[in-house]
Amino acid sequence: MNKRLLVTGSILGFLAVVIGAFGAHGLEKSLDADALATFETGVKYQMYHALLMLLTAIFALSEKTKKILHILILTGVVLFSGSIYGLATNVLTGFDFTTIGIVTPIGGTLLIIAWGVLIVKFFQMKKEK
Repeated sequence: MNKRLLVTGSILGFLAVVIGAFGAHGLEKSLDADALATFETGVKYQMYHALLMLLTAIFALSEKTKKILHILILTGVVLFSGSIYGLATNVLTGFDFTTIGIVTPIGGTLLIIAWGVLIVKFFQMKKEK
């Protein structure tokens, strides 16, 4: 499970840098300031959670908990950041991404749940002597 977390976290981080660079350099003339800021929000949250996934691999958690966190974080990032990328670039595509905007809060909720799972598991850890 640790390898899966490390690989997935690395891929999410890599893609956050690539997508962020694309947004900053490839979209700056095509999108207004609000759309670029929205796009950047998706990139930031993707990177934050890529780092969280990498850290999760080194936390003293059960394999079951790590698997749950992997699913929550990956699905949350895809739904949250992915939908934000679509919504921010809506004017550039022929597809109306506002119809899929409902998945943004679902993705955000999954990310919140992942953090909640960590809080609970950290409280459950036995104190080291």
